[in-house]
Amino acid sequence: MKVSVYDTYVRRTDGRVMHFDILVPDSQKDVATIHGYGHAFLKSKGQEGTSLGTRECRFCHVEQATAPMVKSIDERGYYIIEMENC
Repeated sequence: MKVSVYDTYVRRTDGRVMHFDILVPDSQKDVATIHGYGHAFLKSKGQEGTSLGTRECRFCHVEQATAPMVKSIDERGYYIIEMENC
């Protein structure tokens, strides 16, 4: 499965910058849906209300999904790669 990677940087409530990637099937083009996945992730990390829009979340590239990515996408519609301050 090919996935689109959305590089995401948001300012946490404590001021630090949180960096993570949102991966979705490459056929998923609805930005509002992709941002919704980002908001769900932020909520799971106690960062509700954090700004996440087109400034913070941008398409980066397409890559081949790994088995864990495919499993998560099949179950939830997306996969998150936590990078910094998550």
